[in-house]
Amino acid sequence: MHDIEPFYKWRDDYISSEDERSPFFGKEYSEFEFTDTIYNFYIHPQWDFIGSPTLYLKVIYVDYDRRYAIIEFIGEWNDCITNDIMFLKRELIELMVDEGINKFILIGENVLNFHSSDDCYYEEWFQDIDDGWIAGINFREHVIDEFKRSNIDYYISFGGDLDEINWRILKPIQLFKNVEEQITKRLN
Repeated sequence: MHDIEPFYKWRDDYISSEDERSPFFGKEYSEFEFTDTIYNFYIHPQWDFIGSPTLYLKVIYVDYDRRYAIIEFIGEWNDCITNDIMFLKRELIELMVDEGINKFILIGENVLNFHSSDDCYYEEWFQDIDDGWIAGINFREHVIDEFKRSNIDYYISFGGDLDEINWRILKPIQLFKNVEEQITKRLN
């Protein structure tokens, strides 16, 4: 797991530690010192800790004018034992919503499992963004199935064409437009 680093090809466009409006503003990262672990497996030091021992993330792009954020995840999303959605909602999402962000693209290809609890924080998040949306792209099939079994897909759009996006070759605005188009099709 220590070899999996957050996507870095958009660093010319956005760096969360240099964004004064970011919760990670001013954070200094090591390239060589591995200190964070998920189940005793070291992870790359560029991932951000939000309070969960099993789920880390990286805000890889934010556009305050278009009001969207792109967030990449790694680990196990465990709402049942470690209440990861609470950490995500309180430590990141609420701060971003306060800055006007109402569209969220969640990249989940490095999320290995999902364990559900209730959907209260998801419902609250969904209500906080009024005319916005939340989209999960490239999550593993068994993880999407678990989200669906827990009815979280009522709040976060998953699957279909969202899992076919080769997002790494796109610029952030291209990814946003692609996802927005998919969400608009689903709403119509």
